[in-house]
Amino acid sequence: MSDISAPPITCAEPGSFPWGVFHERHPALIRRIEQALPYGPAERRALAELLRESRHDLVATLPPDAPDLALWQVWGKEHFGRPWPSLPFLWSESYFYRRLLEATGYFTGAWQGVDPFAPFKRAELAGDAFAADLAALDARESLTEAEREHALLTTALWGNLADLGFTITATASGPTGALAADDSAALWPLLDGGLVHVVADNAARELLADLALIDHLLASGRAGEVGLMVKPHPYYVSDATATDVLACLARLTAGSGEAARVGARLTQALRDGRLRLWTHPFACAPLPYRDMPDDLRREFAAAKVTVMKGDLNYRRLAGDRHWPPTTPFAEVTGYFPGPVAALRTVKSDVVTGLTPQTATTLDAQTPTWRTAGTHALIQVRTGTGAGFSRGS
Repeated sequence: MSDISAPPITCAEPGSFPWGVFHERHPALIRRIEQALPYGPAERRALAELLRESRHDLVATLPPDAPDLALWQVWGKEHFGRPWPSLPFLWSESYFYRRLLEATGYFTGAWQGVDPFAPFKRAELAGDAFAADLAALDARESLTEAEREHALLTTALWGNLADLGFTITATASGPTGALAADDSAALWPLLDGGLVHVVADNAARELLADLALIDHLLASGRAGEVGLMVKPHPYYVSDATATDVLACLARLTAGSGEAARVGARLTQALRDGRLRLWTHPFACAPLPYRDMPDDLRREFAAAKVTVMKGDLNYRRLAGDRHWPPTTPFAEVTGYFPGPVAALRTVKSDVVTGLTPQTATTLDAQTPTWRTAGTHALIQVRTGTGAGFSRGS
């Protein structure tokens, strides 16, 4: 198994992608939130203070009445009181979003339970692009089984480009269809009618693509049961919660043709237990999956394969570190307690599992390819992992 001596990615270097997230993306996000929801002076002051602290000051702890204080005292014990830029980017970006929820009163007071990202999710659900995605479901009926499976997998993969956090500052107009790695041939043999876990990333358009894929896995018998892991509360801008799943299902069932049929089948699958929504506090942890608790390890170990969707899940799966891009994917995920697949549009620095020729060519011809959302990865590790030894 690969050691973890590769240095963690931080946002300390001016001009780097992580630095841009804190100095460009986060201010733009706060402006959009304040325009979308009528937060009062107290919430606006708290948001401004979060921006100031995260760029210029030391990391402050959560308030004493925070419902998840005990968890964060463990997750952040090495980081509180230190400068934000010196910390691992995975931790600091995650904690920024936790603090954003605190600033907007998500956990307490009159704004309790109000998702600060809900206006963006609703707009995407109501948009023309989502309507076109619903209509496109009809086209798959004319495809062969192999063509249908390829289309569904590809759509679920590139659906990750609909990440609302990414599009706040992105300039890419859309996917190029370029795969930097493609292990899809190794994925399908793992689907033999057992349990499949899908770890969701974003709501709305990406979630629609994920649900269409899940519907096919269940309807075709590729999976006997699917566990769709969502976030227990809002996290990054468009991360999917159970509420978002229900909203997406409502749009499906209110549609016509194949959209309505998919919605009806998935609704029934929820009722009879073949599709199960589940979550875990670690879904919103600022840590790599290498550090997951044993109960979550057991959950993943029970599946024939766990499908990790999106860029953040990839960062947590591989470890958000400066790996040489040719570091084998199977090595950096060797700790995972079962077969695992990553479907990821590349939108941040960490990359593993490339051939030397691919890595050299991409870095030479398109230096920004890791953060532009123009390339994607389908990577699969078919082994059973190293068991439950935390940090192995």
